[in-house]
Amino acid sequence: MPTDGPALNTRARTKAFRSVTEEAMLACIDIAQLHLAPQALASRRFPLEMINAVLNEDTGELMEYRALMRHPRYRTLYAQSYAKELGRLAQGIPGVVKGTNTIFFINKGEVPADRWRDITYGRVVVNYRPEKDDPYRTRLTVGGDRVNYPGDCGTPTVDLLTVKLLLNSVVSTPGARFMTIDIKDFYLNTPMPRYEYMRLKLSDLPADFVEQNGLAEKVTADGYVYVEIRRGMYGLPQAGLLAQKLLETRLNAEGYSQSPLTPGFWTHKWRPISFTLCVDDFGVKYVGQEHADHLMAVLKKDYTISCDPDGTRYLGLDLDWDYDNRVVHLSMLDYVKAAIARFQHKPPRKPQDQPHLHIKPNYGATKQFAPDHDDSPLLDKADKKFVQEVIGTFLYYARAVDLTMLPALSSIATQQANPTQRTLEKVRFFLDYAATHPDAIVTYRPSDMVLVGHSDASYLSESKARSRAGGHFFMSTDTADPPNNGAVLTVAQIIKNVMSSAAEAELGALFINCREAIPARHALLEMGHPQPPTPMQTDNTTALGVVTNNIASKRLKSMDMKLHWLRCRSAQEQFRHFWRPGPDNNADYVTKHHAAVHHRAVRPKYLTPKAHLDKLRRRVNTIAAPAAHRHAHTLAAPAA
Repeated sequence: MPTDGPALNTRARTKAFRSVTEEAMLACIDIAQLHLAPQALASRRFPLEMINAVLNEDTGELMEYRALMRHPRYRTLYAQSYAKELGRLAQGIPGVVKGTNTIFFINKGEVPADRWRDITYGRVVVNYRPEKDDPYRTRLTVGGDRVNYPGDCGTPTVDLLTVKLLLNSVVSTPGARFMTIDIKDFYLNTPMPRYEYMRLKLSDLPADFVEQNGLAEKVTADGYVYVEIRRGMYGLPQAGLLAQKLLETRLNAEGYSQSPLTPGFWTHKWRPISFTLCVDDFGVKYVGQEHADHLMAVLKKDYTISCDPDGTRYLGLDLDWDYDNRVVHLSMLDYVKAAIARFQHKPPRKPQDQPHLHIKPNYGATKQFAPDHDDSPLLDKADKKFVQEVIGTFLYYARAVDLTMLPALSSIATQQANPTQRTLEKVRFFLDYAATHPDAIVTYRPSDMVLVGHSDASYLSESKARSRAGGHFFMSTDTADPPNNGAVLTVAQIIKNVMSSAAEAELGALFINCREAIPARHALLEMGHPQPPTPMQTDNTTALGVVTNNIASKRLKSMDMKLHWLRCRSAQEQFRHFWRPGPDNNADYVTKHHAAVHHRAVRPKYLTPKAHLDKLRRRVNTIAAPAAHRHAHTLAAPAA
């Protein structure tokens, strides 16, 4: 594989270190609209510069910047927001915002002759962020697909699994607390040795800003003004890496370092503090307030930061901490509601308790056949886009909190390239389920921080004679039968190869799950939690016998690669495989499509009822209210 060249020099094409945390950024902005190519949806890669729409609460319509400028309700709000953004990027607006000298407006003739082919466009990204001081957000981003940066652009960022492991570490470490830190204008503070150039349409710029900066004198005959970019800016493929390197240099000088094996995970040389870093968002675990204060002081030297000492929101996740009982609840309670409104889907009249239709068993039959080939008509372009957007919108939510959606989403995703009318029916069926069950909550309880996995497979359960692998990973204890906990990772994927037997499918699932466990083991070691051989449960005695060398492998040529890899890892004492019957295997739930009665019975096993979270929030609010009242009287006393 080539290591350089134009194909690797843009953010859109650079694959190094990209992870599910990019999807996390979608959740941080509620339910922002994505306009992505089918290839991007299929690969589940969501460029940040594509998040560029605001949901109209009255109509459910998603509105981009130009639509907002034509709307009487939003025109003034977002025009002022865009002017502030331009002022912040440029030389400021007196009395309104301080400039960062990131961009300079120049005449067309000032663009170097050898850079004409590198001139790119600007894209205006709008959003509504109610948790921010200024909720009406406008950002000017650079069209990174037209930037030909000669160097490396890959930026390490944290994986969702690492974040969940850290949250488990907080509730399992005596005296530990969690907080979040956000760096303001992270990309905008990084000098660039190589300037970039873009052009903007004058008619899209706020009139007051045009007049203040004399841009009418710099406009070209075709109505554009040219911009020289001197500092890091959103959308530039190199901006993330340059900002990350500068931050890393500053943190290294104070004793903080990033893990070479777990991207986005940081520790200190001796302080009991560690954190995950996603772009400019810190999720910090610390034991002792003085260590949290040290990290904030280090960042304040060079950045403007905001801090949430209660750590209630991170990467789109709502975190409810119960430190008395050492418990944390993960939720995204408003996400599904907003998604249903965005897709203008009417909730079903009757509750829908299964996310996907199941194959009804034919009792008494000697053979069970796969469903008939889908010969329904192909969808038009609009409906195809609808299918892809539903998958892209719910994927992060399913990975983050609601594992019950994963089998349905993965099955529908296999058809998204050429969806049919039946695919659309499956999507609407899924939306009925989402509307019926919008409040998924995952709870982590204290443990010995031992990674435990359950592995299972369903043989020939998917189209084209394919099988499905399922995995359920959680933090527990190293006992003969480790007790369950909230899932840190759920594997629900279709095995690409056609399996020749149920035992081979089970062995393939073991291979997939053990492979996923290796990075988690490394991360836990770096978090200070030594790992015994990871307990891996299976309900297939043949697969267990093959892995533990209790069955001879004379006729297992098709399994050789997976077989020897698993035996090698077991010989290194990285895994301890054991058997339990099928009903005790928590991975079974995500290996097939179940009937509604099974979902109703099993869902509480993986997700926490919302009543538990409501009870905790009432208790927290009851405790907080008198304290706030006393504080108000204390502040009022001097005036009296």
